[in-house]
Amino acid sequence: MAKISKTRYAAVAVGTSAGGMKALKQMIEALSPAFGLPMFVVQHLSPQSDSFLPRYLSQFTHLKVKEADPNEPVKPGHVYTAPPNYHMLVERDRSILLSVDEKVNFARPSIDVMFESAAWTYQQRLIGILLTGANNDGARGMCTIKSLGGLTIAQSPDEAEVPAMPESAINLGCASMVLTIKEIASFLNAIAA
Repeated sequence: MAKISKTRYAAVAVGTSAGGMKALKQMIEALSPAFGLPMFVVQHLSPQSDSFLPRYLSQFTHLKVKEADPNEPVKPGHVYTAPPNYHMLVERDRSILLSVDEKVNFARPSIDVMFESAAWTYQQRLIGILLTGANNDGARGMCTIKSLGGLTIAQSPDEAEVPAMPESAINLGCASMVLTIKEIASFLNAIAA
């Protein structure tokens, strides 16, 4: 693997769907307490879900995990989850916008919506990660991240509980790297401590 500058990246965007709770737990749990980048997480959830995701993930990390609030400034070392039934976007001033616009890829929150807004904000300083899932949400967003100079990582389909989502990004040629969850966490710890 080519040597990557520790100062190159400014944010991480993660998308997942079916099987994502387990994958997110494994990844978050393996991150160092010194992990210093903001992370945006879209997990497909039922619109009727309560806000359990931050509580669930907080059990496994020293990082601050919270549901995103509208107009909230993005802070280093924080993990922001999209609220159920809201798209989460990252604005150019590095604040968070929540939207109830139409579903994209049958989903709200949509991974593509979050990936594309974060890509335009952070450009070559963004890492996009697409984990397990049963549809193709996130694949187009991975292409946007890559086209703007960011780094894209797909979970290894061999490991993914449901491989369709990372496979869709790989098949489009939009995954810079294909890694296991353990390898993704090691990579993030190496570049963001």
